[in-house]
Amino acid sequence: MSDPSKQKSESEWRAILSPEQFRILREKGTERAGTGKYDKFSEEGVYTCAGCGTPLYRSTTKFNSGCGWPAFFDAIPGAVQRHEDRSFGMTRTEITCAACGGHLGHVFKGEGFPTPTDERHCVNSISLNFVEEKKD
Repeated sequence: MSDPSKQKSESEWRAILSPEQFRILREKGTERAGTGKYDKFSEEGVYTCAGCGTPLYRSTTKFNSGCGWPAFFDAIPGAVQRHEDRSFGMTRTEITCAACGGHLGHVFKGEGFPTPTDERHCVNSISLNFVEEKKD
């Protein structure tokens, strides 16, 4: 469900993303565990794609998994796509922004976390921005 208005060429992405954002979002890199600004962040609001601004996760689905990256048990419906990833000699499920294709991280199932989905979306902080929930 990619959004043509959010698709860019490699040179356009390089112009708008920092080198580290480009490495992770466009080249499927990973930030070091425990270094991201959203790992222990707990404000109320919505996490959006750092590449295109698409809303991806609500703060109500974020939980502390202890993995060193922000963890969510579910995405906003239709916002995240899953792909088989066979890199590094293993099979994992990669997650990307459905609108722009930016790499977010990986999703893991059946780890026994006390969440409604028994899934952990392990997301690079640098792939995200945060929009605080407006309080009346």
